[in-house]
Parts: sequence; C-alpha cells; structure tokens
Amino acid sequence: MATVEPIRNKKDIRNVERILKKESMRDLVFFTIGTNCGLRISDILALNVGDVKGKKYIQIREKKTGKIKKFPVNSKLLSLIEEYTHKKDLEDPLFMTRFENRLGRISAYKIINSACKRAGLEERVGTHTLRKTFGYHHYKSFKDVAMLQKIFNHSSPEITLRYIGIEQAEIEESYLNFIL
Repeated sequence: MATVEPIRNKKDIRNVERILKKESMRDLVFFTIGTNCGLRISDILALNVGDVKGKKYIQIREKKTGKIKKFPVNSKLLSLIEEYTHKKDLEDPLFMTRFENRLGRISAYKIINSACKRAGLEERVGTHTLRKTFGYHHYKSFKDVAMLQKIFNHSSPEITLRYIGIEQAEIEESYLNFIL
C-alpha cells in the first residue's frame, strides 16, 4: 500500500473545500470532519447522525483500538453539521450514498482523490490524507508532539512525526538551508 501525504498548504485545503461545497454538502462535511477531527476513515464512515447532531462533543469507540475517544467539535464543524443534519433522522448513517447505503471506503477515496486532483494537488492522497492533514496542521499550530501522540494513540513521538510527514519535511528544509 502506498503512503499518502497530508495537505500541507491551507490554501489547498480551502480549494478542496470550495470544490466539494459546489458538488455535495455530504462530501464537504465528510472532508471537514476528517481534517478537523483526525479520525481514521473507518471511524468517520461509521458515524451516525445521532453521534453528531446537536452535539458539542463527539464520542466514539475507535474501530481499530476499541478505545473510547471523546473530543469537542470546533465552531466550523458545528455550523456545517447543523446545516447538514437539519432534517436527518438520528439513527441514519451520517454519510449515505444516493442508494441509501452507508458510504464506503472506496467511494470515500474517490471523493477525496477527485477533489484533490481538481484542486491541482500533486501529492499522493487517499482517505488517510484527512487524518494526516489534521495531524500536520495541529503540530504546526501547537508544536506539541506529545499532545498529538495522545490524540493519535501512537506509541512514540517519533512515530507521530514520521506519520504526519514532519520528519522528512524538516530534513529537507535543513538541507535547503545548509550552505557552505
């Protein structure tokens, strides 16, 4: 399986959001939850309307670890979720196909990949790009690898930095800024 990259430029994130907003509120909410919560794709796709509608916190049991994860919903997501879930039933899947089925991984990949290509991104992207994008920008904002390690439930800071692509980016930057 090929490694995917985070979306490192906030302008690129906004471009992808604009593209998704024109096409589908579902896809915009899906992308925005991914980039603002840092959940794994399996946990995003498992959300039901009742997990997020009218909630200031999201609480899930992570599919991979089985651990309970609870986190606050930021103001951007609160308004998007409110608009998106307005007339939806609490027991329905949050992300459904036009055939009334729960959105799957392959469809999620196609949504992300297509929007990123149309936004002109050249990075290798996939469903994990959303989680890595969250991690990358969280680290850049707070420089707190220990907190991000806890959020991601990683065993070491080194794993977290490598996971979000900081390690390689910092190595490349050091080469570019080192001139004898």
